[in-house]
Amino acid sequence: MSWVAVVLAGVALAALLSVLDKTVIHRYARMPYLQPLVIGITMMLIGLPLLAMTGIPSSATYEAVLWAIASGVCYGLGTHILVYTLYRQEVSRVIPVYQTYPIFTALIAFFFLGERLGAFEWLAMLAVVGGAVLLSFRRDESGCGFLLDRAFLVLMLGSAIEGSSFVFGKSAVNDLPVLFTHALRLISLGSVLLALNLRRRSLEQVLWFVRTRSPALKYVALNQLIISNASQFLFLWALALGPTILVTALSGLRAFFVVVYAIVLARVWRGALGEVTTPATITVKLFSSVLIVGGVTVIALGSG
Repeated sequence: MSWVAVVLAGVALAALLSVLDKTVIHRYARMPYLQPLVIGITMMLIGLPLLAMTGIPSSATYEAVLWAIASGVCYGLGTHILVYTLYRQEVSRVIPVYQTYPIFTALIAFFFLGERLGAFEWLAMLAVVGGAVLLSFRRDESGCGFLLDRAFLVLMLGSAIEGSSFVFGKSAVNDLPVLFTHALRLISLGSVLLALNLRRRSLEQVLWFVRTRSPALKYVALNQLIISNASQFLFLWALALGPTILVTALSGLRAFFVVVYAIVLARVWRGALGEVTTPATITVKLFSSVLIVGGVTVIALGSG
């Protein structure tokens, strides 16, 4: 199967995951560390049995295993930052900014590996950053100016960490089976989220969800057991089949999918996401997302 088709399927699922995660956060979560705790528990419940099922392949090396674990750790740190930001921000603003991580790959290659970008690629990078900045602006209280959202720098840090997870994941699947690598990533991802978010209050709320059979459990089961698990596996599979830069660049299309999903859902199910859906905000979000996606694509094609 073409790696392009695999990564596009992963992107569509990842975008749906972000929107449903925001639904749980907006409607049910009472504290920012609840959702990442649930994700961590779920990833461990999937990863440990999967590792037992696959076993350790004979081709496994310590280096490749460490790359897989490092990929999961970085993915966990990025997820932690992303979910915390989603707790306070609109998903259609957060994800496009977060999906700028391919530019960090290009910058690392430029400064540390001596790989050069042409003028067209630098303009594309400016378009990516410009789209992200535009999404992060807010009107001030007087209504006369704009303020850069404080979450912007945090999201850019998470984006850089997320980009690293793709590079490490590619290094792992070069020598390891995809399913085994996926299991290691899930376990390390879950371990990071548990370490950062295990609190007595959040654990009590998880147990309360179970006792009361909260509708949040349906979203969590759909999100983490099926959608998140499938999207992560598809991204790893795509990395095994195709070039890292192009795979990560196409994954930037998640930003556009999220904006479209969020706008449609906010229109159909008002109050589901806490989104502002005036014509002006919709126009800004769509325009910014197109800038980001277009810029990422040009950088990837130029680098590839």
